[in-house]
Amino acid sequence: MPHIDYFFSTVSPFTYLAGTRLEEIAQKHGATISYKPMDVFTLFDRTGGIRLPNRHESRKEYRLQEMRRQSRKAGLKLNLQPMFWPTNPAPSSYAIISAAKAGGGDLGGLVHAFTRACWAEEKNIAEDDVVKDILAAHGFDPNLADSGMLTAADVYANNLEEAVSRGVFGAPFYIVGEEKFWGQDRLEDLDLHLAGKI
Repeated sequence: MPHIDYFFSTVSPFTYLAGTRLEEIAQKHGATISYKPMDVFTLFDRTGGIRLPNRHESRKEYRLQEMRRQSRKAGLKLNLQPMFWPTNPAPSSYAIISAAKAGGGDLGGLVHAFTRACWAEEKNIAEDDVVKDILAAHGFDPNLADSGMLTAADVYANNLEEAVSRGVFGAPFYIVGEEKFWGQDRLEDLDLHLAGKI
């Protein structure tokens, strides 16, 4: 059975623009997924990336065009300048880690809901009430937002270290064995790889 390690950030617009296609691809091929939220800003610092405020204007302009095009292509509403961005990704990431450990809900839907809240619904995913509402809406105990935070914080930090050690440099990032796929626009390639075509 193939396995996908999924490194992502809940504040990444391109993680949002992946929608739930990863889950659809995994189901199609009988693959399992390990969800690994990480601090993408620190990842940039550690792997040669440049945080958005420090990028050249041409890169900033291209990013906005690409976000607009990709949102239309995916059929997903997107606010190019969301009210609560950047925000602290840790609370939503900790909730995902705790939910994965607890089980019983829709984990893929939970991940997408946090990114959608940030990029399409003008919600601050660092706020406790927002985190709890999203947990509950996807079949998880909302009190997970208040429990196991030390363990979740350790996992979150370890996810970053694992990402760096395995050659991850952006989000979303998918790894199957030694094969790496960066960006939601490489999901088609991931699908073809799992089908044995590339």
